[in-house]
Amino acid sequence: MSIGYNEEALTTRDNKGETPIDIARRSGACAEIIGLLSLTPEEARSLGLKGMHRLYAPVAYWRSEMCNWIRSRSYADCHKFIDEHDDELVREVLKYSNSNLLQGIACNSQEYSDSLVFLAIRMIHRHPLSLSIKDSYDFTALKYAGPSQYKACNEIRNVLRLTPTHISSTPFPTLLRQHHPTKHHEIYGPYNTVCAFIKHMKYDKAELVEIEAVLKPARKCDVCSSLGAKPCARCKRTFYCSGECQKLAWKKHKKTCKAPTSPPATVAELRTLHKGVALLNMCIQRSGAGDGPTSVVVEFLLPGPAY
Repeated sequence: MSIGYNEEALTTRDNKGETPIDIARRSGACAEIIGLLSLTPEEARSLGLKGMHRLYAPVAYWRSEMCNWIRSRSYADCHKFIDEHDDELVREVLKYSNSNLLQGIACNSQEYSDSLVFLAIRMIHRHPLSLSIKDSYDFTALKYAGPSQYKACNEIRNVLRLTPTHISSTPFPTLLRQHHPTKHHEIYGPYNTVCAFIKHMKYDKAELVEIEAVLKPARKCDVCSSLGAKPCARCKRTFYCSGECQKLAWKKHKKTCKAPTSPPATVAELRTLHKGVALLNMCIQRSGAGDGPTSVVVEFLLPGPAY
């Protein structure tokens, strides 16, 4: 902060002729301080106080941003930060600030919001113990949410009543189903369908390619890849160009060939499913995905923005 008020201090020298960066290097300062003191006055001026804060103290910067967003009820910005930034940074921000952020939610949740409930669940799922941390007044987040304090909405109080043990032993989708608003429960059927399909595929790229082929008007033979193939009369899912190819494939195909229990999916339904699969893959494969798969699919399945 002192650099922001006096950029020229970066180049001043003491009675030994040393600049701040000289002293920092000699004393073995951390990389962030070295980087900050290596700026020229012109660079510091162009970055501004906020820019320097973001670059050299990112955990403190994003913690402050999260606090401001919660206070102003800009919950979409909180979700965007969690979704789009490196998981290590998000983890560090929530690790040291989650209890304070949850207290902020408790103090600013008199009006019900789908997005706020979703945010609270994501945060406590990342760090369950933050629910039991008390501040200097001996208050937990739940205490702030109580009717004698800030009178948070019932949905937020129900989330803050959860125990760390319960949260740690409950999968994130289950927590979301239990505490996300009833009017959005229709999203969980498609969500579970996509998750089951992902599990079946086991991230097999060959099967993703197969789905892509199903979306194309020209069907390919499962054996020789010839165009113009016809579906198996029983399962309607696998295609062959001739009886000979079907006979060659039967030993392997009979293990999965079952009469469909429902009408074949339309091309539009297949495209929807394939898009959901692609989104899930993209998010699940990120390091420390945590609640990522659910958040992506919620956003994808709801008619408007999820947040």
